[in-house]
Amino acid sequence: MKILMRISRLFLGIVFLVAGINGYFVIFGMEPFIATSPEAMVLFEFNYLLIVEKTLEIICGILLLSNQFVPLAIAILSPIVVNIFLLHLFLDHSLLPLAVLIVIALGYLMYSYKESFKKILERIPNSP
Repeated sequence: MKILMRISRLFLGIVFLVAGINGYFVIFGMEPFIATSPEAMVLFEFNYLLIVEKTLEIICGILLLSNQFVPLAIAILSPIVVNIFLLHLFLDHSLLPLAVLIVIALGYLMYSYKESFKKILERIPNSP
């Protein structure tokens, strides 16, 4: 189980670090070293959205690769992964298999770190 958790963490770390760096090539007007989805680029009409997302991807990729603050990285990446999955499910099917792998890996990490997330979902009764 620990090996699968490590593989998932490293896989996501590499994917998001590389995708984040690749996005900065687009931001600076250079040709990205990995092809980007034209449909995804349309969604980033305003550069600040792309800068924020790619910066978060780089930071979370580094956190996952260094095995530091992994639950925080999972929490930050969760909405990004949902967006990636839905984009490739409905608009651009070319990278759908990769998006599914990312969802599975993130889901497994969430399950592995479920103790870290239990407090978030705990209902606190009203104080008297």
